[in-house]
Amino acid sequence: MKITTGIIPIQQQFVGTPQELDYEAICVFVATGFFLDTDTYYKGLKVLKPGRNYLLDDEKTKILSEKAYFKWHYTPKERPLKQIVAEFAEIFETVIKEQTAGKKVILPLSGGLDSRTQAVALQHLNIPVQSYSYAFTGGHDETKYSKRIAEVCGFSFQDFKVPNGYLWNVIDALAEINNCYSEFTHPRQMAFKEDYAAMGDVFSLGHWGDVLFDDMAVHDNMNTEEQVSVLLKKIVKKDGLLLAESIWESQGFAGDFITYFKQRITNLLVAINIPNSANAQIRAFKSLYWAPRWTSVNLSVFQSERPITLPYYDARICNFICSVPEKFLAGRQIQIEYIKLRLPALAKITWQAKRPFNLYNYQYNKTPWNLPYRVINKLQRITAATPYVQRNWELQFIGMQNDKALQGWLFQDFKGEEFVNLDIRKQFYTLFKETDGVFYAHSVSMLLTLALFFKQIQPVQIQQKD
Repeated sequence: MKITTGIIPIQQQFVGTPQELDYEAICVFVATGFFLDTDTYYKGLKVLKPGRNYLLDDEKTKILSEKAYFKWHYTPKERPLKQIVAEFAEIFETVIKEQTAGKKVILPLSGGLDSRTQAVALQHLNIPVQSYSYAFTGGHDETKYSKRIAEVCGFSFQDFKVPNGYLWNVIDALAEINNCYSEFTHPRQMAFKEDYAAMGDVFSLGHWGDVLFDDMAVHDNMNTEEQVSVLLKKIVKKDGLLLAESIWESQGFAGDFITYFKQRITNLLVAINIPNSANAQIRAFKSLYWAPRWTSVNLSVFQSERPITLPYYDARICNFICSVPEKFLAGRQIQIEYIKLRLPALAKITWQAKRPFNLYNYQYNKTPWNLPYRVINKLQRITAATPYVQRNWELQFIGMQNDKALQGWLFQDFKGEEFVNLDIRKQFYTLFKETDGVFYAHSVSMLLTLALFFKQIQPVQIQQKD
């Protein structure tokens, strides 16, 4: 059986057989929110690597041969920004056209740059679009930016509110869709999944544009040890690390978890081997190990309703990025200039990350120019009748009914006692409830994910024991 994996795979493809649980790999999952490299929940089951041509046996239990057809690199070709933007326009619009021609596109919009860039291309190509956006109930309403983008482009638009406590009604379905390879508070699309089928023929999703079309905010002459430190800050959740260390110690594994984890990161980083740019090497690491194992996992929610396309995942975009000097990737310059070139009216709409500024004046998002907005915004949040919601977990974990459901999964229905004992679960739940909810939200969410996973595998384990 021949299989070719994408440079940034849209979905995980497995080889091997699920037998003994890989507790060390699960500790990494707890610390970061995604499995590293080819890891899965099981020692005998692996995920195929990106950018490879594989030959597998017919049962997909063994790799017979493996050959890389793409390697991330940094081979910058010096040319003016204007020329780079023109190249991007040609490549990006070609990709969009090929992915969506003859179909009605479902376009999730936000107040950022990735979906706005897609909107420009779709509008320029005159492709029919049903756009939508969502906002947290009681939070900042980013649908106002999305609606304005849709109006300028002439797209149909629908807005949604992510409701309080929606997770508990869909959590079993989500566990079946993503197989517990991602925690459950991020895929907000589950709140209105049933609406997608009637909206169009194919999704155009803007994932990973923010990584490819920006620098990593580091000096290019960083050595490997410094790059590892940067990556640890980017991918490790501090409370996830504490939880992983607690589990590691309780299991009696050799050494300590952080040493084990840092060595694995170091080995993977060294193997990428881009010696002339720390920014390019860190971007490559994220594209190899974060995008396919975290970002891509919950794409399955969209895919369960309609086919999906991801223009930023396309091989032509990846190759293009490797040729662009870092000085032009820094600060999202290419997307900004592309939007200004094709549709200046969209560039005048507020950039959510730089609000209240837009793509023409975002440089003023600093003191003293942004001070009036910051003061007014803070006063509005302080004086609001209900708590201001900034994060999805606040809608799922805060409040009496949410707390009851959460405790049920963490304590009454938890089937993985042999891996995460009751004392550890109680400790992190108490820290979340009584100390710093923002800090400990990830660890509680990972415990919830493990609760669903261990519930999911119980019948298999029982059958094997019998």
